[in-house]
Amino acid sequence: MVRSKLSRNRYVPLRGWLSLLAHLGALFPLAWLAWDYWQGNAALWVNPFQEVTLRTGKAALVLLILSLACTPANIVFGWRQALSLRKVLGLYAFFYVCLHFLIFVVDNGLFGNRIELGPILAATFEKRFAYAGFTAFLILLPLALTSTKGWMRRLGRNWKRLHRLVYLAGVLAIVHYSWLVKSDYRQPLLYGFILGLLLLVRLPRIRRPVSQYHLRFKKGRKVEKQVLPS
Repeated sequence: MVRSKLSRNRYVPLRGWLSLLAHLGALFPLAWLAWDYWQGNAALWVNPFQEVTLRTGKAALVLLILSLACTPANIVFGWRQALSLRKVLGLYAFFYVCLHFLIFVVDNGLFGNRIELGPILAATFEKRFAYAGFTAFLILLPLALTSTKGWMRRLGRNWKRLHRLVYLAGVLAIVHYSWLVKSDYRQPLLYGFILGLLLLVRLPRIRRPVSQYHLRFKKGRKVEKQVLPS
């Protein structure tokens, strides 16, 4: 019992540092955007809506994939500390999704001093990339709203079932990105490949043997430490 408490306490400072790095890394795209604007970046002055839309969309996709990588990191490498980053990375991803969507709304619906709904709906449902992105946003919205411990208790087992939809949102986000770029598909394909690997690792037929191999490897390391003289 004492050993288990000590082992848990050893992870507390590490989790604190990981959480700090997650916050700083997640806020870096905004800081970089502000810096480029301050320095007079040409893209931000020539076509600011397009540039900011692209940057916030990429930040959202990267953070979403990182949040989905936390559980596979624990399965494959036994990195339990990564599990504590799932929520914060996922919420930051949703934050950038909201910025991304807000810029789309302003870009397509702002006329004078008011926002008109008609042009926004037309842009959303007439352009397939916008429709895919909007669907991903609608999926992520309830996941973000139910990310608290209170909602976990209220939903019980249904909470996990609901939050599995995050992978569907990830697939739709990559489809959205692929249809948006139209020609150079290298980055969307790379993100899609990474997401596919993360999905494969979570499948029971792959997850079980990988977890068992890691446990055997961990036990072997412990035996070696006990055999080797101090």
